[in-house]
Amino acid sequence: MPKSRVRKRTVYTPPPPKTVKRKVSAAWVGPAIVVFLVLGLAWIVVYYLSQGSIPGVSTLGAWNLVIGFAFIIVGVTLSTRWR
Repeated sequence: MPKSRVRKRTVYTPPPPKTVKRKVSAAWVGPAIVVFLVLGLAWIVVYYLSQGSIPGVSTLGAWNLVIGFAFIIVGVTLSTRWR
């Protein structure tokens, strides 16, 4: 009876481990968060403290609150992107 040939198997070598790169946000994200949060807070504080004595602020009326909170929301949204 003929002898069967033995197949040579290559030894399994696992792939090299992937290096995990930490995603780092751009350098402008941190300062932009602070600027937007402070600007929004300052806008609302100036609106309340001026009581309509500043010409530009008085014409907007209650929309000043929307503008101030919009700045704050942009700051909070940017903070979710910061790593």
